[in-house]
Parts: sequence; structure tokens; C-alpha cells
Amino acid sequence: MKRFTLLFFFFTLVTQAQFQINGIVKDASTNEPLPFATISTPSGNNTISDVDGKFSLQSKETISNLTVSYVGFSSKNMTVEPTKNFYLVSLSPKPDNLNEVVIRNENPALVIIKKVIQNKNNNNPQKKLKSFQFKAYNKLIVTANPDSINGRIDSVFIKKRNRSQLKIDSTDYRFKKIISKQHLFQTEKVSQFQFNESGLKETILGTKMAGFKKPVYEILAFSLQSFSIYDPRYELFETKYNSPIADDALSYYNYKLLDTVSIEGRNTLMIYFKNKKKKNEAGLEGILYIDQNNFAIAKAVSRIKGVLDITGIHEFTYFPKEDLWFPTTKNFKIVKGKNDDDIKILGGTIQFEADTEDFKSRKKVASDFTYLLSETNYSEIVHNVPVYIKKSFISIDLKDDAANKNEAFWNTYRKDSLDFRSQKTYSALDSISAKKRIENRLRLGRKIINGYVPLGPIDLDLRYLLSYNNYEGFRLGLGGITSEKFSQKYRIEGYSAYGTKDGNFKYNLGAAARIGKFSNTWIGGSYTDDVREIASTVFAVDKRVFKIYDPRPINVSTFYNHVTWKGYIETKIIPKTESIWQLSQSRIEPKFNYAYNLNGKLYDNFNMTTAMVSLQWSPFSDYMQTPTGRIEIEKRFPKFTFQYTQSLPKVFDNDFTFGKIDLRAEYEKKYLNGQKTALLMAAGYAFGDVPLTHLYNTSPNSLTKDRVIQRITIAGKNSFETMYFNEFFSSQFLFFQLKHGSKRVTLFKKVKPSLVLVTRMAWGNMEKPEQHVGIEYKTLNKGYFESGIELNQIYKGFGLSGFYRYGPNQLPRFEDNLSIKLSFVLDLGI
Repeated sequence: MKRFTLLFFFFTLVTQAQFQINGIVKDASTNEPLPFATISTPSGNNTISDVDGKFSLQSKETISNLTVSYVGFSSKNMTVEPTKNFYLVSLSPKPDNLNEVVIRNENPALVIIKKVIQNKNNNNPQKKLKSFQFKAYNKLIVTANPDSINGRIDSVFIKKRNRSQLKIDSTDYRFKKIISKQHLFQTEKVSQFQFNESGLKETILGTKMAGFKKPVYEILAFSLQSFSIYDPRYELFETKYNSPIADDALSYYNYKLLDTVSIEGRNTLMIYFKNKKKKNEAGLEGILYIDQNNFAIAKAVSRIKGVLDITGIHEFTYFPKEDLWFPTTKNFKIVKGKNDDDIKILGGTIQFEADTEDFKSRKKVASDFTYLLSETNYSEIVHNVPVYIKKSFISIDLKDDAANKNEAFWNTYRKDSLDFRSQKTYSALDSISAKKRIENRLRLGRKIINGYVPLGPIDLDLRYLLSYNNYEGFRLGLGGITSEKFSQKYRIEGYSAYGTKDGNFKYNLGAAARIGKFSNTWIGGSYTDDVREIASTVFAVDKRVFKIYDPRPINVSTFYNHVTWKGYIETKIIPKTESIWQLSQSRIEPKFNYAYNLNGKLYDNFNMTTAMVSLQWSPFSDYMQTPTGRIEIEKRFPKFTFQYTQSLPKVFDNDFTFGKIDLRAEYEKKYLNGQKTALLMAAGYAFGDVPLTHLYNTSPNSLTKDRVIQRITIAGKNSFETMYFNEFFSSQFLFFQLKHGSKRVTLFKKVKPSLVLVTRMAWGNMEKPEQHVGIEYKTLNKGYFESGIELNQIYKGFGLSGFYRYGPNQLPRFEDNLSIKLSFVLDLGI
């Protein structure tokens, strides 16, 4: 969703300097580019070449000459010619100098990096300082350099009905005309950062987003680069890489000493680092400027070159009192990369030149010249003063009035006043947005992704329109909930559905009122007359997930009817949790051959009155508080879910005394090579007098058919694909699942499957089995095991998987243990 809202992207570097020189630095002996060579002027205006040896030097004054230097090579002084703005600089190696950098046969860069790692805690502001706070002004633009675009109006011939026809192509002309006056997108933000023993928090004081009256929260929360270069996992564009100064960095990076440079009068060592990546695999590389005295980072440049060319720069200021380099500027840039596929953004297509041997050159289009640039400047920095952080469990807090700041506020924090293009961007995009109703379209897109279609003050719920199961047949329905247009303090929701096979109507009606804005606390009640799968575990706190299709219920045939009155409170008042506290009374009627035997009395329908608490805890996730609610902006693992249900004897004619405890733990780990491991553990314990309808079936998903081909259906997410429906029931169970997936492999241009290895296992027990009359089943005392392979997204979202059942509950016939399933993943391009 964040990438869905981050808009356009990518190519060519530009600044609107009055004087600019471009060039490339190469090794004279090999003609290979020299990355991160130093280019300097007599006035002290310096820059470095990038990983391809290219450089761009801007100045407000005329540049008369340049000095280009590189460790182990002879420096070169060059006179700048007024009519020339591109220079090829060839440097010759100096073998004698190369020998000087050897220290006891050890790479000097490694010696320096080891000292940096050893002194990290002494130089990391978040380790050395007890507290700090500062203001940060950020400006992000998506734009292009008009001078890079050929603005000609071309004549092209196109084929139409077997004959050529002349057509005027003015695309470049129109794009250059637009980009000369404005940027494609622009946003500004002013934040206060605070740090103490409870952690780091950002409070957004002001935000201004071209084309939007209200800010797009996903863009505000988008993580372009890490706050600190000292983080063990350095982040660029929401992808984390092992840091070049992590404790185990020497296993992942090669280092080279390039030069010595003075920053703020202190000598620093330029260390080039490059990931020990495999061929054709994107890896982090860049430059670290290391203070020679305390081995702190004085400046850092990190870059990823792949489909996108991404650069992140951290600049620091030295504070003598604390002997500390503290960050003062961050820069982030995305330019065009190389790829053999088109990249789709917002349903459109941005073309990239293919990095393949048989690539045929094409005419560059507007997106080839587009780039994203973000710059953040810190001010009002104070150290080791008392800092009180309110609600520190919130990582980003967006003030209610942040979008309503006047120009006086913005001019206080802007480093420079807005130029003509920036001023024009706000007025132009605001006008375009209003004309094309972009905010309304974005709102509509958000609703649809979550399964709603807004109709005035009501959001139509797409989940209820059509579904299928073996008991109801086709289930046709209509449902919805009132939106924020109706009220931000009250809501009404409901649905009605009809089963074509069972011939019955089902319905629900509920209402709630919000009693706490910050904690998003609601108190409400509802009435429901519907059916539910027997022995299924549902965590009430689970977030609503919209699925165009839900494959598993298609094959379910055993349900019970429940008529339920419910009162509840849902809240996020406990830090990093979501919880529901509920009291309900239900009339239960099994819709299959079943009776519950309690003390000789058979119950074929019964009453249940229960109290329940359901709580999900995400202790390591980051959250953003907005005027409309709380958003999980950084999902981290593990996550824990707990649910406790207790019947209330002699309350509203309750028939049984029992309790249920349900637990779930989830963990995911993403690797730098694109692989992912996911672990899931679930457990349930029911005690007392509990009918089968409310016990555990451990989520089976296989039909009771003789032949494998007859059992081919759609795979579930976390279900046993070889376990037959109603084969096992338990009053206590323990479930484990392990998935390990590789990144997608390109077999053909449109065939890119991802391989996932899956293992599932469960153990269970049934207490008082004699109480359950009319249904035959087995127990999981000896355990249940299955393993398989998923080939997901083989072609256009379709995939295939195979699973095999083994262990104590393996069946005699080989094919009865085998399950083949289809899968489908819908790619929304977001």
C-alpha cells in the first residue's frame, strides 16, 4: 500500500546550479571506471565520482580548474574550458604509493573498519547520549531536468489498416514544457525528533503535500532510509541490508582505503565498501568518511544499483564538547536503473532500458528522465537535556493541525525559500487534483483494496456478495457499514444472505459508538442469525481481510446455526495491542447428525452464554498515530495472539460450564537474498463440558474422494491439505507450520514461479469422547504430519502445490496420502 501511494519514478540527475561540470574518471591502464574518486576545486567545492566513475560538480561561481585524485593513482589538475561541460579524466597508477598502504600485509581499510566497529557504542548518538531532540525539515520532489529532455516534435509513421500513416509525436515537447515550470510531485514535512531511554519518536508538526488537502499517511510513513548509519541493518527504500559497520560486516563486505579528506577541520579517511555479492545480485556499496581520532562516521554514502539506482547520504556535524559527530543532513535519491522488464506504477507502465545482451535501443520516454529526491535538514539540536516523550510506544505521531500550517511556519524551517518551480507545483497539482478528483479516487482505491465500495455514507461490503460452500450452496448477500461521511463517532453495520441449497436467510445488525479517539475505543452490540463451520477457531481480534475468493470454505459441509446477541468493547488502549472484550448469548443448533451427551441427557440444540477476551500483541512493531486512527507502519515479528473464553453458569439459561484458551505465535524472517522463512504455532485447550461444535478440527482441506484428481481443489493458507474434512477432532491441540520460500526465478519472461517448502504437524487429544454422539472421528494423540512444495505465481498469479501425508496417521494406499492443489495470487501492482 505504501508503494501504491509513493507515485512516479526515475531517471537522470539534476540540480539547478548556475555552473555545472559533468565527467567520468577512468583508470588510464585498463580504461575501467574509478568509483569514488575525489574531484575538488580551489574554492573547496568537492564531490566524488559514483560507482561508475561518473561525477557532477555544481557551483554558483565559475570553476576555473579541477583536481582529481584517487588513492594509488597520480592526481591530475585540469583547466576548465568555458564551452566544455563534460570531461574524461584518465588517472595513471602509482605502484610505489600502492605499496605504502600495506600495513603488516593487512588491508589498512580492514584495520580501520575494525576500530570503527569496536568504537560504535562510543560514537553512536543513541548509545552515547542519554537524550537528544531536534527539529527536521524534509522536502521530497519527483521531477526531471528539462535540459536532459529533447523537446522536439517528431514525425513518426504508424501502421494502420496495412498502410503507413504520418502522425505527429509531441510527447517529449509537452513533457519538457510541463517540467520546465513545475515538478511532478512535491511534499514538505517538519518534525520534532525526541530520544531518551524509552526510544526514538517522531512528532510531525507540519505537512504539506501537493495535490492533497489531507496528507497521504502511507507517504509520510514510508521509510526511505535509516535514521542512523549505526543501525545493524541499514535500510534503503524499505529494503534492509547488512550494515557495513555491523558486528559481522567483514564477512559481507570488501573494503578499500581511497583517500584522506578534511571535514570541519578534522582529518577523515575515505573507506570504500562493497558487498561480496553474487553476479547480477544487487548489493550495498559506498563510502564511509572515518574520523582519524575517534573512528566515528563523519559522512556516509550508500548506494544500490539495480532496477532502481538508489543513493542515501548521511552528513554529520562535530560537537567538540561531547566528542561526537551528530547527524545534521540526510539525502535520498532514486534514479533510473536497469531491468529487462517494465515496472508498473499506479496501473501505468514506466519503461526501463533492458540490461540484456540482445537489447535493442528504444527512444527514451518521459519516465527515463524522472527522478525522486528527498533532503532532510536538522536544526535546534540539543543533547543530554531532560526530554519527556509522551506515549513513547508510538513511533510517529501526526498532529491534528499538521496539514493546516501557514507560510510563516514553513519559512521558519526551510533552508532556502521555494523557487518558482516549487511554488508552481503546489498551485498546479492542487488544481489538477481538484479537477480529476484524485483524493476521491485514492479514497476509492483504499476502500476497494479492503473490500468496500463507497456509496455515499455507506461502504458496501464485497465479502457478502457471493460465496459457496457444500451446505448453503451459493450464498448470495448484501452487507455494509456506515463510513466516516456518516459519522466519525458512530457506526451501523449489517448484512443479509441467502443460501440456494439450504434455502435459509441469514442476517446481522450491529451498532457501535467511539468513546476514545487516541485508543480508538468502541463500545457496541449486535444480533446475528447465521451458520458457522463446526470446530473452527476464530480469533475475534483478527483484522478484517478481504479475499476475492476464500477457497477453503468451498469444500466445507458441516455447520451449526447460531442466533447470537453480543455486546463488546474493542480498544487499542494497551500499548502495541488490539483487544476485544465481549459478552455474548447464543442459541446453537448443529446442522448435521450430532447430539451432545451430558449426564445421560442428549442435547441436539443448546444455549451458551460466554465472556471472552481476545488480544493481539505486536511488541516489536512500529505504529503511527494519525487524526483518523493508528496505523502499523513497520510490521515486525514475533506477534502473539491470545483468546480466553469462559461460559457463565446460570446466566441467560446457559447449558454448559466450560472454558477455552487459544494461543497463536507468528514469526517471519526476510533474508537479503530475497528468501523468507515463516513460522506459525497455534494451540488450543478446552476444558469442562464443551460440545463438538466449539472444539478444534485443526483446519482440514481435503475432500473424501477415491482418486487424487477428484481431490484437486484450491489450497488454503495454513490448512492441512491432506487431512480429510471431519477426520480429526480435539479438545486440546498443538500445531506447528514451517514455510521457507525462495525469491521468484525467471524461467521465461512471463513464467516466474517462487518455490516454497512447507512442513506442518499437529498433536491433539479428546477428553470425554463418549459425550459426542452421531459422528465418527479420530484423534491426534500420535500426531499428524505432512510436507509439500508450493510453486506459486507460475503464470499470471496461478500456481500449483503438492503435499504428502506421513507418520502414524499415514493411510495404507499411497495415493490417499497425496494431495495436489491449485493456488492463485492476485497481484494488484501496489
